[in-house]
Amino acid sequence: MTTILHDSLPALQSGKARLPGTLPCDADDWLRVDVVYAAQMQYRARLLSAKQDAVLYEAEASRNARVEILTEALKLRPQLGFVVTAPDVTCPDKRVVSLDWIAPLKTLVHLVQEYISVLEKRGAEHVMTGAVLCFSANWRLADKVNRPLVGIHAPVDEYHEKLARHVQRLFDGVKAGQPLWRFNKLRYAEADLHQPYRRGPHNEMPFIRSGRQYILSLPDTYAVVFTIHTFVVHE
Repeated sequence: MTTILHDSLPALQSGKARLPGTLPCDADDWLRVDVVYAAQMQYRARLLSAKQDAVLYEAEASRNARVEILTEALKLRPQLGFVVTAPDVTCPDKRVVSLDWIAPLKTLVHLVQEYISVLEKRGAEHVMTGAVLCFSANWRLADKVNRPLVGIHAPVDEYHEKLARHVQRLFDGVKAGQPLWRFNKLRYAEADLHQPYRRGPHNEMPFIRSGRQYILSLPDTYAVVFTIHTFVVHE
């Protein structure tokens, strides 16, 4: 188990939100770099090395969308502390990462803290065609890839038919340059960021795990990208 704790949750995480409970946010606020950036990035690299199939999925059919999400992420480099001198990127923790346009999401594993999923419209629903899932929270990548929104959320009790229609309308309606955000807060027995299965006795949950979630639309491919910046604190 790897423990990486924040001192506190961001101020904007106060209050309550009901799924989907989304609000508009600034166009450039969907990626963040925080005080545990270096520690989280080291953990992501270890996870990718040890279990790549469990934390990374890149379908060939999603190539254009995957290239576009890396392109969009690199646009935010000045305010986040990245320096791009193609073909390399110097990160805020001084690591140098080579840009791989054949495997854009694999590059993003080494650049950003966020969980990232790429969802593209297939018929009436959006389907997950690519993902970076280093910091899983009670689910496995193998159970979600190439599945539509309803299939992705199948184990979630609150994800009933009415809510499924609401979320699909949200994904259909989100516009490029106008992302949406929400957050959640859940209790965990352990602080480990990589928990594809819930661990520990349910009566001992001293850690709060909060995900700052963003939904954005890509301007060229119209793919929808869902990101989660994960915070863990000890209560």
